[in-house]
Amino acid sequence: MSKLRILYVASEINPFLQTSDVADFVRKLPQAMQEKGMEIRILVPRFGIINERKNRLHEVVRLSGINIAVGDEEKPLIIKVASIPNAKLQVYFIDNEDYFHRKSVFHDKENNFYEDNDERAIFFCKGVIETVRKLGWGPDIVHCNDWITSFIPLYLKTTYKNDPLFKNTKTVFSIYNNPFSHKFKGDILDKVKMMDIEDNMLGNLKTADFEGFIKLGVEFSDAVIAAGETKKLEGLFKKIKEKKVETIQDDNYTESYYNFYNELAG
Repeated sequence: MSKLRILYVASEINPFLQTSDVADFVRKLPQAMQEKGMEIRILVPRFGIINERKNRLHEVVRLSGINIAVGDEEKPLIIKVASIPNAKLQVYFIDNEDYFHRKSVFHDKENNFYEDNDERAIFFCKGVIETVRKLGWGPDIVHCNDWITSFIPLYLKTTYKNDPLFKNTKTVFSIYNNPFSHKFKGDILDKVKMMDIEDNMLGNLKTADFEGFIKLGVEFSDAVIAAGETKKLEGLFKKIKEKKVETIQDDNYTESYYNFYNELAG
């Protein structure tokens, strides 16, 4: 088996931040794959509740300084990095003052879902791809976790499809039981658009809700996985007809993922 390059993208990772089972998954699986000889990169947002001093985050100046367009606005992308204690793994953090310096993740103090979480997701997804480009590191597999990553498969299949770095890249989209009831404003489609993205490609996103995000991620990814406790999402899975939703058993999940990645990469 060749040494695969796997990029993990998620909203959180232990020990820096944990609000759901995503954080544990993204902490354990990359290390397990690295121990099997795979080359790993991990990218997450730098939410404001992550303590930079305690976790020893520092800015990577050579990767920072790009402007990311979200709708009509451009926002500066800052990249930070930290090492996971007791593991030979580094985590790259996508940062921006407007989007990620709040002392909470997706909800305000009154537990209201942030109105601009759609923009934060778009900025994050674009920022991930641009960071990988600056690293000059072409992943064989991009493993996207949860709704915040759902635009990455779309962008890789459209805007970046001719980029040599992503020529052979396959995307995996893992769905978690982390739904939200918020419905975004109608201009979400215009904000998401990039080069080579037509209106008819965004049909699944017209609902502008959690289900729309998930369906879009599923539509453009190469493989879909139901991760963690997802029984409550079975109704959603029945609506996803174009892709088989895989489940990977916990009892030997390291070996299962290793074989899964190798089969997917071909």
